[in-house]
Amino acid sequence: MVRSRFEIELKALRTELNKMTYLVIEAIEECVVALKTQNIELAKQIVENDIKINQMERAIEARCYSLILKQQPIASDLRMISTALKVVTDLERIGDQSADIAKIITTLQGDSMYRMIEHIPDMARVAKKMVKGAIDAFNTNDLVLANQVVMMDDEMDEYFIIVKEEISEHIKSDIHNTDIGINFIIIAKYFERIGDHATNICEWAEFKTTGSVNEHRLL
Repeated sequence: MVRSRFEIELKALRTELNKMTYLVIEAIEECVVALKTQNIELAKQIVENDIKINQMERAIEARCYSLILKQQPIASDLRMISTALKVVTDLERIGDQSADIAKIITTLQGDSMYRMIEHIPDMARVAKKMVKGAIDAFNTNDLVLANQVVMMDDEMDEYFIIVKEEISEHIKSDIHNTDIGINFIIIAKYFERIGDHATNICEWAEFKTTGSVNEHRLL
């Protein structure tokens, strides 16, 4: 009976993690839409929705601590719960970074330079794929998938270099592009950081499965 109740709680924990993941992926997608269409209202909604992500983080943390204190799990179960606590922190930071991107978008009214920075949407696409893949790897203990996601971070870094070069060229061609260029560099950096957090989740997936982790890769 006790074990059955524990399994139900673990299943509920996984469900809540997946719901939180859906919200952060949705935030990434909506950032791209808001940027491309200069939809200020959507950008403001992304910022407001970050409150939901923060609330989910606290709810999941409370469930994890309850499981640890009341059920006293051992071995793999304890690793699952303790790593879930780490994963929700990374997911919450991804939500924060999406909200920060949205805040910048609200300041870009009337600026058309975004049409020339073609690789920022590519960074968002990779970020979304990395987050989804990282959580899938965590949920299924798929270390092959986790390693694939980690390798995708190299692609993200390459895009960041390309975006910086694109922005540099636009600033060179017109000094008035400097301020908007800085904003786009910040946006690109936030997407790169989202990739870093997805990599962290993969590291926690490895620890959850094997009991060890490459700590030097955690950011």
